[in-house]
Order: sequence, then C-alpha cells, then structure tokens
Amino acid sequence: MSWIATARFEARSAPDGLALVQDLVNTHAVERDGADLLAGRAAAQQWLQEATRQWAGDRGLDPPASALPEKDLEALRELRASVQEMLVIPPDQRPAGPDGTPSTATQRAQVNLVTDELGRVAMVPVGTGAGWLASAIWSEILLAQRVGTWSRLKLCREPGCRSAFYDASRNGSGVWHNVRSCGNIANLRASRTRKKHTPPADHTYNSPGPESQSLL
Repeated sequence: MSWIATARFEARSAPDGLALVQDLVNTHAVERDGADLLAGRAAAQQWLQEATRQWAGDRGLDPPASALPEKDLEALRELRASVQEMLVIPPDQRPAGPDGTPSTATQRAQVNLVTDELGRVAMVPVGTGAGWLASAIWSEILLAQRVGTWSRLKLCREPGCRSAFYDASRNGSGVWHNVRSCGNIANLRASRTRKKHTPPADHTYNSPGPESQSLL
C-alpha cells in the first residue's frame, strides 16, 4: 500500500499521520502528472478509501467507514483548499500551535482520546467519510505542530506543480518536490531568462584609422 496521490508525483512522503495531510493536498490536478482526484464522486471515493486504509494501517487501527455521499464532495475540496492555504505560509512564519483558545476558534474536528495497557494516550478521529477525514486532518496537523514536523511540509515552488512534499534536508532549505523534474524546469527557465536579458557581444570590425595606417 502507498499514498496514491503523493506517489504519482514521486514526492517524499511525510512521516506518520502527516502523510495523510500531504496526500489530501496532492489530490490536486497537475497537467503533466495527473487529474484532480476530487473532481468527481467516484474518483474521490476511491482516493478516500485508499487513504483511510493507509492511515489506519500505519496507526494499527481498523479503517473507518469511508462512504462518500455526493453532498460531501464539496466539503472535501474545501478542506483541501484550507490546508493548501496554510502551506502557502512560509515555514518560518507558521505558528507552532495556539497558546490557549483564540476567540475566533472554529470547531474543526471531533476525536476520542484513548489509552492502551501501557498508559499511552492517542487521539482517534470519529465520524465517517468527509467528516472523519476532516477530524483526522486537523488532528494530524496538531500533532505535527507539536512535534515540529509541520514546518517541513511544503508546497513545491514550481508554479505549474505546487505539490506537497516533505523537506528532509538538514537545514530545511528544500523548495522543489523533485529536483530532477521541477528543479530542472526552474533552472532551465532561469537560464533562458538570463540569456534573454544578456546583451549580445559586439563583434563589429573596426578598421584602422589614418594614424594606424601610416605606421603600416
């Protein structure tokens, strides 16, 4: 099993449940790599089913019900757009997490807090379909903010791509989801721009003046 939306871009997957957030963003359409996986109910249902199975498998849980009524399709797209807007913010400007509850707080997720025999506490999203996904997405973003991986999830700098990738570089300087593809495109574009604005060399032949001719 794999994160199908992210795998088609050959982007590095985020760790743990943050990969679900990344995969949601990567359902968007990119002309050279694939169509919008949330464009229609059938495609969205297939993506949601695969994504919930992958998430549950990674968490050691049973997959939730992933039925997707037609009325929930727009909610999926709005959720994706909300996360994309968050990732547009430069990583060093993203808040690590709220200090208390802001006055403009909006209810985004519903979870159950569960414990195991070792006393470990975990958040388990509740609901079905698009409702479950929203709870899972916001829960995973919260966890990523707390452990410091949220700032590593980025959008590719290439305007024609904007796929989500996990920046595993030591200093967090990655800007392309794939250096071989989008990195080369950006470098080629920059090279063409430089050539376009570089004045041509002056190869005009200057004939010797009268004084020079007198010395010949």
